[in-house]
Amino acid sequence: MIEIRNVSKTYGNKSVVENVSLNIEKGKITSFIGPNGAGKSTLIKSILELIPSVSGTVEIYGKTYKEKRKIVGYVPQRESVDWDFPTNALDVVTMGRYGHLGWFKRPGMKDKRIAMECLEKVGMEEYAQRQISQLSGGQQQRVFLARALAQDAQLYFMDEPFVGVDAATEKAIITLLNDLKKQGKTVLVVHHDLNTVQEYFDWLILLNVHLIAAGPTKDLFTKDHLQKTYGGKLTMLDSETSPILINSR
Repeated sequence: MIEIRNVSKTYGNKSVVENVSLNIEKGKITSFIGPNGAGKSTLIKSILELIPSVSGTVEIYGKTYKEKRKIVGYVPQRESVDWDFPTNALDVVTMGRYGHLGWFKRPGMKDKRIAMECLEKVGMEEYAQRQISQLSGGQQQRVFLARALAQDAQLYFMDEPFVGVDAATEKAIITLLNDLKKQGKTVLVVHHDLNTVQEYFDWLILLNVHLIAAGPTKDLFTKDHLQKTYGGKLTMLDSETSPILINSR
C-alpha cells in the first residue's frame, strides 16, 4: 500500500531520519516504535508532506500523497493542536468532510449527520456543541479520532493517540482501531508504551533514525530487536513468552 524509498530528513546538521526504505502492507494495525528522538513523528510528517524530506520518495498505491490525499486520514499529536480555537466538537469533526466537498462548497446536512454519527462512534455525541477548549485531554483526542472517521479514509496515520488519555479513552481508541481493521482499513500509529505493543498491533516498524526492522509483531517484539532499537535506554526482564519492560529512559 505504501512504498517508502530512501527517505531522509535533517534539522540543521542533525539527521533525524536517515535513508529509510520499507513497504507497509494493507489492512493491518502497524506501530512505529523507538526511543524519543528516533524520527517516528518526523517520518509520518514526511510521508504526509507536512515537512519536506531531504531526499527519497513515498508512494501510496503507486501515486504521490497529493494524488491520494483523499484516502488518507491524520490524527496529530494533541500538543500540536490549538485547543483555544473558538469552535465546538461537531464543527471540528465536520472538517473531516471537506475532502469530499468541491472548492468553495460548505458542509450540508448529510455532512453534519455523518459528523454526528462519528461522534457517536467515539462516545462524544453529548459533547457535540461543547467548545473544544472545555474538553478533557481524552475527550479532545476522541474528537480528533471522530474527525478522521468522518473523512472515511482508507489509510490512517495517528501520532501518539494514547498519550495523556484515561483508561476508558484508551479502550475506546483500540476498539476503534480494530473496527477499522475489520473494514479493511490500514492504520499506522506512533506509540511509546511497549507494554501494550503485543496486544494492540499486528505489525511493527522499529526505528532509531535508521530503520532497525519491520515485520509481524510476533517476530519482532523480542529482547534482541528491542535492545537494537533502544540500546542502553531499555532495561528488561524475560518472561516465558516475551520481554517485559522494566524501565526505558
